[in-house]
Amino acid sequence: MSQLHFYVPDETAKALRERARAAGLSVSRYLATVVRRDLGEGWPKGYFDKVVGGWQGKPLRRASQGALEKRETL
Repeated sequence: MSQLHFYVPDETAKALRERARAAGLSVSRYLATVVRRDLGEGWPKGYFDKVVGGWQGKPLRRASQGALEKRETL
């Protein structure tokens, strides 16, 4: 796991400590949750609204898959 070091103004550090304490987390863990939330770890916002039901062409049809082949038993 990577470690990052950065500088913030004293007021910002104080606010971070207070928010971390209120969340019941260490400052490091709290900052990690803030970064993950900001960067996003899942699907982009609104992705499923745009994709699901978004096909606007002719209905898709699956071609016949044919008969199953007979295989030798082991």
